[in-house]
Amino acid sequence: MLRLVNPVLGGLVLMALWQLHGQLSAAEPEDPASRVTVAPVISREITMRRSFVGTVEPLRTSVVGSAVDGRVLEFLVNEGDAVKAKQPLAKVRTSMLEIRLAVAEAELQLRKEELAELENGSLPEEIIQAEARLRGTKAAFDYRVSNSERALSLFKQNRTVTDEQLREAQSETEQAEQMYLEAKAAHALVVQGPRKEKIAQARAQVLMQSEQVNLIKEQILRHTVVAPFDGYITAEHTEVGEWIGEGDPVVEVVQLNEVDVRAGVLSEQAAHLRVGSEVPVQFAALPGQTLTGHVALIIPSADELSRAIPVKVRLKNPIVNGGPILKAGMMAHVLLPTTHTQAVLMVPKDSLVLAKDERPVVYVLEKDTKKSGQLVVKPVAVAMGVSDGEWIEVKGQLRADQQVVVKGNERLSPGDHVEVIDTVEPKSSAK
Repeated sequence: MLRLVNPVLGGLVLMALWQLHGQLSAAEPEDPASRVTVAPVISREITMRRSFVGTVEPLRTSVVGSAVDGRVLEFLVNEGDAVKAKQPLAKVRTSMLEIRLAVAEAELQLRKEELAELENGSLPEEIIQAEARLRGTKAAFDYRVSNSERALSLFKQNRTVTDEQLREAQSETEQAEQMYLEAKAAHALVVQGPRKEKIAQARAQVLMQSEQVNLIKEQILRHTVVAPFDGYITAEHTEVGEWIGEGDPVVEVVQLNEVDVRAGVLSEQAAHLRVGSEVPVQFAALPGQTLTGHVALIIPSADELSRAIPVKVRLKNPIVNGGPILKAGMMAHVLLPTTHTQAVLMVPKDSLVLAKDERPVVYVLEKDTKKSGQLVVKPVAVAMGVSDGEWIEVKGQLRADQQVVVKGNERLSPGDHVEVIDTVEPKSSAK
């Protein structure tokens, strides 16, 4: 240990050390103050709410059945899978229908070719052929007429032609005439082309066969079970290889992007509810969180046992990690308004910050006891209550004359110095 023999010298040394300490302390930089916007903690008269136990229900539930009889060829989903509307869920064997479809499509192609043939009319070669046949029959007819006239003349002159020979010549003339007339009519038909009625009949045949193809395709489509809407698979009712009949259940699908919380409300409480009004909802599975829904349905029929009026509160279902937070059957607490009013403390919703333990806190302004004129912040844990527009009820160690940080609070730590650059003034109550 250092000993100072001279007291005067010792005092000088101590004084020098003290001055040096003061200089070093003055040289230390002060922490810069964070610039923040604040709002007052206000007291407001609001309508009080009463908690009712409710149950989460899917917005829609569908037990999807098979439209046909058959053996399950593919089962494409599992319980818990998210599915989109029209997404295939299962397929029933369609081998026989596919064979029928191939035959029907071939028949349709044949009918189309026949129609095209009629619509295109006669070929030039067909017209030339008909004209040649007409000229040949005309020449044969003229020859038979000449021969018949000569036989008749000889018969009248009682020369070498008998009665039988005359009749034979006349008969051959008539046959030649009929063949000529037939060839003439055939030529006219070839030149004219197919009749409109024939073309119309061919078109009808094409249409009938086309509808037959569509019918088989529709039957094949019915062998694929599809999702009726976006949702989640909650139950499987069959498996690959099983035989299912028409109408047998295949899967159960629920829609959970929105959910209804169904609660039984006393008749005197139901009288104060209005469809569309906002309602806070709390869940045991989401401690410290309050979701906001709206009254979607007030069913005008009381339960026979409890005499409660069923009320459905609809709210968005947050999707986290590809799955809905709220599950069907979960218990909820619905905060419904009563006729009573009460003064509560309220702060802007923007003032709420989640602490490390996931509990909401607000940063309250306080004067720095060490440095006059400067402000610091102190976190105060709160419990949330009912909301009123952008303001929300809080319960904790707060007073109506305090101020809380609403902008810049996400980067604050307990004891930080702050500089107030703006103040948010409360608006009149929306209720």
